[in-house]
Amino acid sequence: MPIIVNLDVMLAKRKMRSRDLAAQIGIAEQNVSLLKSGKVKGVRFDTLEKICEILQCQPGDILEYRPDDTTTP
Repeated sequence: MPIIVNLDVMLAKRKMRSRDLAAQIGIAEQNVSLLKSGKVKGVRFDTLEKICEILQCQPGDILEYRPDDTTTP
């Protein structure tokens, strides 16, 4: 998948646990875990906004686009 989720990197940089982030956002810790692993099909903008607010980052710090070698233009 060409979209890479770097939430675990941002959590490590901010020295924050998934549990703490989940509590501050108001979602289940399991949902944060699924997001970190990239096993979600999408993320709501309001959730992304809360994550960025808490981690003091930009959406581009969390989400990255890397084209697959198999993808043709």
